[in-house]
Amino acid sequence: MKAIAFTQSLPISDANALQEMELPMPAPGPHDIRVAVSAVSVNPVDVKMRAGAQPAPGEPRILGFDAVGVVDAIGSQVTRFKTGDRVWYAGDITRPGSNAEFQLVDERIAALAPKNLGDGEAAAMPLTAITAWELLFDRLELDKRETQGKTLLVVGAAGGVGSILVQLAKTLTGLTVIGTASRPQSQEWVLSLGADAVIDHRQPLDQALQAAGFEQVDYVVSLNQTDHHFDAIIEALKPQGKLALIDDPELIDVRKLKRKSLSLHWELMFTRPMFGTDDIERQHQLLTQVAAMVDKGQLKTTLAEVLGTISAANLKKAHALIESNATIGKLVLAGFTG
Repeated sequence: MKAIAFTQSLPISDANALQEMELPMPAPGPHDIRVAVSAVSVNPVDVKMRAGAQPAPGEPRILGFDAVGVVDAIGSQVTRFKTGDRVWYAGDITRPGSNAEFQLVDERIAALAPKNLGDGEAAAMPLTAITAWELLFDRLELDKRETQGKTLLVVGAAGGVGSILVQLAKTLTGLTVIGTASRPQSQEWVLSLGADAVIDHRQPLDQALQAAGFEQVDYVVSLNQTDHHFDAIIEALKPQGKLALIDDPELIDVRKLKRKSLSLHWELMFTRPMFGTDDIERQHQLLTQVAAMVDKGQLKTTLAEVLGTISAANLKKAHALIESNATIGKLVLAGFTG
């Protein structure tokens, strides 16, 4: 099968940073579905792994997590899918990724794709939808709390996770949602997703909030530059507030949370598949729920741009764009050539 992989960590400008190659067709394990990949999107985790991981000699690493495709074969214990089903998923960081013609995925972390979205539109959503859902409902447990009259600040709301998290928060909770974005284009994007207000994260967040009429907030979801904003986030949070994050900040002094009895929650959407947790099927369930919400018109795709077919050249372009830290929504590639 065709695949795009890397054999050593190189700058994305290097000709060999990502390479097209022929690799063996994978055989499904008991719980696996084998998917003929139709479309993928590129996430910051792809960039981080390419820049920081060193594959073992002779073992090219295939990146890619978000994907939409058609089930081509199933394992002996698969019960949720049959060949021909169109599925979406975000994959498992410990297994070969979606930048290939065929991929193996545990059926418990995949779901039927939304009927009302094309392959590219759907491929933009799984990883960020799982991340946002788990942040809101598994980490902050907002489905178990009274949210009317409460406020949520989303730092980095125009990115992939922020773009779906704003929608989920507005659709499924009573929260007032304030997003951060710095450029007029990204601010307009966040407002179009349903945010009640947008502030500029180039300003100290606590001061920008007050200027927008919000003295403090009950919850903060920080999606990037948490270390840069940490002190301002603490000032912005009400006593007994909650901070959730997904990035990899430089060292932060969590002792600063004590005075206000603030709690800290970390989210990594790969935890369930990586450790085979007892509730691993929760990702199948939540992706099924998200697909239903999409088909009912309650959520819209966060696709920003289709960069072309799934090729080394187009993937390198996507990685470079993500490294620029100026993307809005999600970057997608669809189909293979030749």
